[in-house]
Amino acid sequence: MFQQIFSPSVQHTLDLAGIFVFAISGALLAVRKNFDVFGIAVLAEATALGGGLIRDVIIGAVPPAAFTDLGYFLTPLFAALLVIFLHPQVERIQSAVNVFDAAGLGLFCVTGTTKAYDHGLGLTASAALGLTTAVGGGVLRDVLANEVPSLLRWDRDLYAVPAIVGATLVVICIRYAALTPLASGFAAATAFVLRLLAMRFHWRAPRAWNRRSTVREE
Repeated sequence: MFQQIFSPSVQHTLDLAGIFVFAISGALLAVRKNFDVFGIAVLAEATALGGGLIRDVIIGAVPPAAFTDLGYFLTPLFAALLVIFLHPQVERIQSAVNVFDAAGLGLFCVTGTTKAYDHGLGLTASAALGLTTAVGGGVLRDVLANEVPSLLRWDRDLYAVPAIVGATLVVICIRYAALTPLASGFAAATAFVLRLLAMRFHWRAPRAWNRRSTVREE
């Protein structure tokens, strides 16, 4: 079992903070889509917990943490309630929400990778589940809201790539028996900074070479 980046209590607090911010993004999209209060709550829960649920089911860590820790389940509901009543104010601090979302992305791609490896998966599969932990909730959010997932769209700033880089750094450290709390923190920070730079400079992945698509660009 690998050491966590932080102590268990601090790790739990950071997990809840990441879940809260992811839930905010889901609830805000639900408001923009004119969902009712139940729809807002569902989208908040799916966004916040979806990636971890997918990972835990795949690795056999059942019941998933989302169902064994009441804080994990209630935090998205609190975020949804906040957005229901204060969504104009929350929208105005969207840039701050994006920064915390980037921090959650960095943290979850690392913890997801290490948890998958601890449950017996190989390095490549562990990195893939680290990515899933970080971005899976956002994919579920967009699918439930009937939108093309953001990480598949060329006109969105890089989101999955920073998580891939963070997860890859973790498995490299595992491969060479160098995964320490400091190395894990560096991997999370790298993903975090890459996401911030992508948002700041609007970095995007290239599209197909000599593309001749007739689909209208939105």
